[in-house]
Amino acid sequence: MAELEALAAAPGLAHKCGVFAVYGAPNPVRLTYYALFALQHRGQEAAGIAAADGRRLEARRGQGLVAEALRAADLQALEALAPNAAVGHVRYSTTGASTLANAQPLLLHYRGGAIALAHNGNLTNAGMLRAAYEADGSIFQTSSDTEIIAHLMARSGAAGVREALLCALDRVEGAYSLAVQSADRIFVCRDPHGIRPLVLGQLDGALVAASETCALDAIGATPLRSLQPGEVAELGPDGLRVVRRAPSPGGHLCLFEFMYLARPDSDLQGRNVHLVRKEMGRRLARQAPVEADVVVGVPDSGISAAVGYAEEAAVPYELGLIKNRYVGRTFIQPTQTLREAGVRMKLNPVPAVLAGRRVVLVEDSIVRGTTSRHLVGLVRRAGAREVHLRVASPPFVHPCYYGIDIPTAEQLLAPGRSPEDMARLLGADSLAFLDLGAAEEAAGGGGFCTACFSGRYPVPPRDLQGAAALRASGGD
Repeated sequence: MAELEALAAAPGLAHKCGVFAVYGAPNPVRLTYYALFALQHRGQEAAGIAAADGRRLEARRGQGLVAEALRAADLQALEALAPNAAVGHVRYSTTGASTLANAQPLLLHYRGGAIALAHNGNLTNAGMLRAAYEADGSIFQTSSDTEIIAHLMARSGAAGVREALLCALDRVEGAYSLAVQSADRIFVCRDPHGIRPLVLGQLDGALVAASETCALDAIGATPLRSLQPGEVAELGPDGLRVVRRAPSPGGHLCLFEFMYLARPDSDLQGRNVHLVRKEMGRRLARQAPVEADVVVGVPDSGISAAVGYAEEAAVPYELGLIKNRYVGRTFIQPTQTLREAGVRMKLNPVPAVLAGRRVVLVEDSIVRGTTSRHLVGLVRRAGAREVHLRVASPPFVHPCYYGIDIPTAEQLLAPGRSPEDMARLLGADSLAFLDLGAAEEAAGGGGFCTACFSGRYPVPPRDLQGAAALRASGGD
């Protein structure tokens, strides 16, 4: 198993970040705090809130889960402003180390005043821009790609925050769902390809924006619509105002949001994530049938697909793996040691369900394969007679540059290996992946970003050297 041991040293699958914003609410700090709990699955390294009262802007940030990062004293200090607006963020770093300096929202000052920035995505030309600015004497306070937006705003020469931000967005490339807060308003932005999600909502006259609708549900807000690719909206004294509808090459929402990243109770582009995953499982059952006695889903992201697989195959679905709810998502731990410990603590088999049976084990995805090998071993040690691994996504064969931490193809299991080879490495009796076309159809058709599966990049990743340098230095 030397091949898997080499892959185990590589970073695991991760995605960065959840964004939330609220304007015009009497209690924005608490609303943001509750919303961040709903977005906790999008990042577990750090969390923060910035709040403003129309004249002042302050922020509190910390490392760890929301409850660890934001203490009662932090919330009270922000509430003492008597604010009417707030921006929140949960973070996973896709380009480097987890440090307090990189926690968001970033609170920065320039000649236009104080601004707070919260970002989900990856700016593919940030390294190139940063290198040029540092050569020109600029000093960066973080190693986050998000900070380049503030430098671009400061250098724009524009008089106001709105104009400076629009100038900055003209210069950045890649994926971003972004909230930029000033003392008296909030701007929410989505890149022209719409790779990362952002939804608008309302609550008793207040305006809200979030990475996922589950955050709106957590505070009782009503979804209005998704922010469109290339759109910039202002949440301010005049209500919701669209300040830019940039020319867009069409939506390219990350397909993996449906497969793994989003919570199953969220809606993306008007489609419920759970139901999409269930349909992916149905299609997987039609594509890769196998004689079996029971279907088991890997909690949590694999469960919906497993239910669909079981219904389509007319094979009973059972809870064969039980999750320890006090262990975080394995793939978004910052180090391999923590990921491996998380896997061991995270799931426990149910021998009464598995012993003597032919088991279909449904996973949402396979990245390096170390977790899958562990799970196959768990099921076998619980007495399973056969273990057939079914994966409700296509194989990862290309790196992602838009906010999922898959930096090189060498760190992936699938490139250069057949399903039979991978099954042998993982200890499974058979292995099959969902076809890309079937996955897109289950999610509602084409137009998705599928770069990690297909190699078709909506934004050419031309600044790979800069991206690598940011990863090594601890960027966002």
